[in-house]
Amino acid sequence: MNIADHDVPAVASPRERLARLGIVVPPPPPPIANFLTHVREGSLLFLSGQGPREADGTLHTGKVGIDVTAGEAYAHARLTGINLLSVMQGVLGDLGRVKRIVKLLGMVNAAPDFGDHPSVINGCSDLFVEIFGDRGHHARSAVGLSSLPGNITVEIEAIVAIAE
Repeated sequence: MNIADHDVPAVASPRERLARLGIVVPPPPPPIANFLTHVREGSLLFLSGQGPREADGTLHTGKVGIDVTAGEAYAHARLTGINLLSVMQGVLGDLGRVKRIVKLLGMVNAAPDFGDHPSVINGCSDLFVEIFGDRGHHARSAVGLSSLPGNITVEIEAIVAIAE
């Protein structure tokens, strides 16, 4: 038997990957101030910063390295990634239209001596690679700040290329 005799599995769609991971994408959260959750310019989608908001509206707060461990903050960054997915899905209707995650800016509400910002923001980066495969690999900055709105643990914004 040669390889042509075998069924080659199709690449899983983002929807299928989300289902396999048991992730339900909630409706997009409303902006918390006078700004848009996204702006589309040509084939690029610019997503405003999202935070670690649960579907019921609960926000994860605290200073990473004092009140919150790096592991907990990693989970918060993953949740923030799900919230970014919700905005993408709301705008595009289908996450299959994502051509590539181009860039993330991850901000960590960190203690002054905390230095592991990249591992925290990996929560979102890892999620995007799980959902989009190679199209989820992106350029990124991960920085620590002395505070974030509402004392949230992380905030992440994204630039996404859209398939026309």
